[in-house]
Amino acid sequence: MTAWLLSGLGLLILLLAGDALVRGAVNLSLRMGVPALIVSLTIVAFGTSAPELLIAISAIKENAPGIALGNVVGSNTANILLVLGLPALLATLHTSECDSRKNYVFMLLASVLFIGLAFCGVFNMFSGAILLAALALVLWNAFREAYAHRKACGEACADDDELEGLEEADPNMAYWKVSVYLVLGLIGLPMGAHLLVDNATVIARTYGVSETVIGLTLVAVGTSLPELATTVMAALRRQADVALGNVIGSNMFNLLAIVGIATLVGPIPVDPEFLEFDLWVMLGASLLLIPFVFFKRDITRAWGIVLTLLYAVYVIVLLA
Repeated sequence: MTAWLLSGLGLLILLLAGDALVRGAVNLSLRMGVPALIVSLTIVAFGTSAPELLIAISAIKENAPGIALGNVVGSNTANILLVLGLPALLATLHTSECDSRKNYVFMLLASVLFIGLAFCGVFNMFSGAILLAALALVLWNAFREAYAHRKACGEACADDDELEGLEEADPNMAYWKVSVYLVLGLIGLPMGAHLLVDNATVIARTYGVSETVIGLTLVAVGTSLPELATTVMAALRRQADVALGNVIGSNMFNLLAIVGIATLVGPIPVDPEFLEFDLWVMLGASLLLIPFVFFKRDITRAWGIVLTLLYAVYVIVLLA
């Protein structure tokens, strides 16, 4: 019971610290005059993925690489089936109004690249460099498109649009408050990651469950909670049009950045279970988005039931 409570505490610290780091980093950049475009594409993206990254690094250091890889693969599967499925039970997600075709293709290519590298048996610094190079290409394309949009509609228009999407943005936030957010984030993230990984490993060994399964379920769902909470609130407010785009972006970043950076700390061996089952579930879940991306379908309550049930079946199969 103690291990479960400490895992929950570690997860809570991770979520709060990740939020604090994002708020602090965004507002520090705005106070220093860094364009909102760069803030949204870099600091916010890295900040919201900080819990997954810190868990991956801690897991490698604690000699529990199954949790590191399971967290990434499990989070991507949960993001599609659970983060899109549960909110759709409350209200239809109007994904037909969201044009995510290009980013979706990038996500599929990132998934195929990730699976191909996984069949090498281990993610080392070489494969990590390939993933980070792919991430650099994606970011470069995003910068190029944003610059073209900025040039077409004008500087003021671009800055207003970018800032409007950042709930954390407050250009007038006092420097002392920014510092508090940054310190809380930088201290809380490694503390929360250490607590969660250590106790998730204890749970796995106590119940005879592999570290890989714990990473694919408990840790993966935990680190997907921010996206789930955001999408649920958006669904309740009937403002979930961009939920699909957010999930696609998050999944792409998980595959390319988290594992890519984690390999700089140490190699990540690939459990045969991933090659036989979990990676293909992740890819299959990704392919389920085709009707919503290319055929402009909304994610209705019926689709929400299907996606949620598919995730439940996946977890049952893992635990069995």
